[in-house]
Amino acid sequence: MEQNNFPITHWSEDDKPREKLMLKGKSALSDAELIAILIGSGSRNESAVELSKRILGSVNNNLNALGKLSIAQLIAFKGIGEAKAISIIAALELGRRRRAEDAVQLVKITSSKAIFELMQPIIGELPHEEFWIVYLNNSNKVISKSQLSKGGITGTLVDVRLVFKNALELGATSLILCHNHPSGTLIPSDADKQITRKLKLAGDSLEIKVLDHLIVTETSYFSFVDEGIF
Repeated sequence: MEQNNFPITHWSEDDKPREKLMLKGKSALSDAELIAILIGSGSRNESAVELSKRILGSVNNNLNALGKLSIAQLIAFKGIGEAKAISIIAALELGRRRRAEDAVQLVKITSSKAIFELMQPIIGELPHEEFWIVYLNNSNKVISKSQLSKGGITGTLVDVRLVFKNALELGATSLILCHNHPSGTLIPSDADKQITRKLKLAGDSLEIKVLDHLIVTETSYFSFVDEGIF
């Protein structure tokens, strides 16, 4: 039987922070529990969480101070070897670099032209056809864009279930369909119209709106919404 089938009370002390993260999310964990996940295990007499609390206590529970400790200072704690010390240092360094970077400004989609400007550099000049999905939050800002399929000039295959599986995992409230026509034509095919209707119907049942479908070429685009056939 897999370990995940046991209730959390049956898990070892070292495994409980992992289970807690899976069940309640990362924000539910204390600093010590997060560090415990990094080091993986404690010692015979001390769990990973208890060891992490002891390490944090040595720096007055200050993560900035913890990030300044050397490998030698960390391995002075019983239960911390070189590999665990390196894991702690690497994780805190990533956190420092993250703070130093500017927050990513999400692109807001306000028109079909904005979609074209977003996707043309990606698919506009390809010699083959690709189908992409642009996922949006409730402010119409792009939270992800992903290639759904890649095919020959004659067309692509679209997995409807995968489109909405990704949307649910991302927390998207709407999406936009995009594909390119390497031939340069901006006339939607019957297959283009059919898959649009199919995805729109599936989205309606899940309350995830399909806002538009763009056909992109090297220099221009066709919007189903703008052309009134959506």
